Amino acid sequence: MSSNDQTDPKLDLFFERIVEVPKELIWKAWTTPAHLMPWFCPLPWKTIHCEIDLRPGGRFHTVMQSPEGQRFSNEGCYLEVIENERLTWTNALLPGFRPVAAIAQPESTVDFKFSATIQLESHGKGTRYTAIARHADEAGRNQHAAMGFEQGWGAAIDQLVAYAKKM
Repeated sequence: MSSNDQTDPKLDLFFERIVEVPKELIWKAWTTPAHLMPWFCPLPWKTIHCEIDLRPGGRFHTVMQSPEGQRFSNEGCYLEVIENERLTWTNALLPGFRPVAAIAQPESTVDFKFSATIQLESHGKGTRYTAIARHADEAGRNQHAAMGFEQGWGAAIDQLVAYAKKM
């Protein structure tokens, strides 16, 4: 993690794993809609739609479906794209760095704003996978934690690894 990635435990959620797949496959799974959809949501949830415009200011849009069939749209903007190393996006901005209106988006799965970074570093025959979710305030951080950040994002990376091993 670089010095620009200092986390604040009052505002940020963070976890790191060593996984047994190369970072290039993890990158592909994060940046290609057809490869992101199978693993992105912890089962039994599903990602049923994904749009990726992989460039700073580009769109990152997913639609998740609950086990009951309810759909949740999540819209965001990429902030940083460094191939096979770092991917940063936020739900506080729309594509083109357009600020999100203060009005809550009822179809979204979250009503707090955050920025997330996935960092990939080669580690032996695998990858050191670091995920950071930065929040504007403690309330958003706590809500994200209560939603199961570590368990959910942990299950998703486990699903990604299983998927990547078949790619």
